[in-house]
Amino acid sequence: MPSEQGSLGITETKYFTFAEGTDPLLLDCGRTLGPVTLAYETYGELSDARDNAVLICHALSGDAHAAGFNADEDKPGWWDVMIGPGKGFDTDKYFVICANIIGGCKGSTGPSSINPLTGWPYGLSFPFVTIKDMVNAQKRLIEHLGIEKLLCVAGGSMGGMQALQWTVSYPKMVRLVIPIASTGRLSPQAIAFDEVGRAAIMSDPDWRGGDYYEKSVPQRGLSIARMIGHITYLSDKSMHQKFSRNLQDKAEYGYDFVTDFQVESYLHYKGDSFVKRFDANSYLYITKAMDYFDIAQSFGSLTEAFSKVKAKFLVISFSSDWLFPSYQSKEIVRALRQNDIDAIYTEIESDYGHDAFLLETDALASLISNFLKHGRKKV
Repeated sequence: MPSEQGSLGITETKYFTFAEGTDPLLLDCGRTLGPVTLAYETYGELSDARDNAVLICHALSGDAHAAGFNADEDKPGWWDVMIGPGKGFDTDKYFVICANIIGGCKGSTGPSSINPLTGWPYGLSFPFVTIKDMVNAQKRLIEHLGIEKLLCVAGGSMGGMQALQWTVSYPKMVRLVIPIASTGRLSPQAIAFDEVGRAAIMSDPDWRGGDYYEKSVPQRGLSIARMIGHITYLSDKSMHQKFSRNLQDKAEYGYDFVTDFQVESYLHYKGDSFVKRFDANSYLYITKAMDYFDIAQSFGSLTEAFSKVKAKFLVISFSSDWLFPSYQSKEIVRALRQNDIDAIYTEIESDYGHDAFLLETDALASLISNFLKHGRKKV
């Protein structure tokens, strides 16, 4: 158990199953899904008035274990630095919820789950899901917890997409919104990187058309996909600072195709470790859901998409993020203000690239805690 001040200690992953029998989850693709299980964790206590609930939405490779130490894992949650007593999302004040998305592989229903019609993992028979579908599933969980209105929905990267979708799909259920390092629609460049990652997985002989469960998993393809993705999370400056052109365990070039540079070794480590904790088919489905995300598509414009939004926004971007650059956050803010929606925008100077939403914790904690404090008083 961690000993540092502000720790939540041991946390528990819970499971909520819904959409059984006559109430399946209708998906954007036209298919239905049920039963559906969501893995989730909660931190802090729900107030008697049920007005202090904060939903944290995770990014592509995240899960429900956002904070504390889970009994099944020997490491803190992916945003433990931001969630806990006295932290940005102060669990002495707020009831914090984080759920693994549908399509995922960390306890929620996804392609590795058992299809009740066949008794075998879904694989590619799993229906395509969208960010909107993920939010619709989260709404079922929030209702199950007895919460009629969320004080705040927040998330970075794909988590920010979900936060934006919440305000459009359920404008009366959200008071405050914090999209971080995110976008209103995925750019062609980001779609291109996703497609290369998917191609790497689907080219692996062990992928077998998605039917690899209980067989050899497509380790090489998924590892390469993660390596490609991880490059987009960094910045040129951060890579210079972290690795420069330093060699790995040698004094001179090897003149072969064995790893020479530290940055190469780092990427291989990231790829190999990712394979141990993530499902390749989930990677395919989740990246496709991100590609499809364009919150303005059915409205004609971003301004029109936000026309019924009721929430107050804190939009945060990072100066060196070239995957979701600051202009994309500014587009969101511009559309919000055209609807006279209260929107605060901050660009944080950082060398960390897209990963800054996980690393610039001091700046984020200050911004978020103040926003929640003042926003809660006004609602």
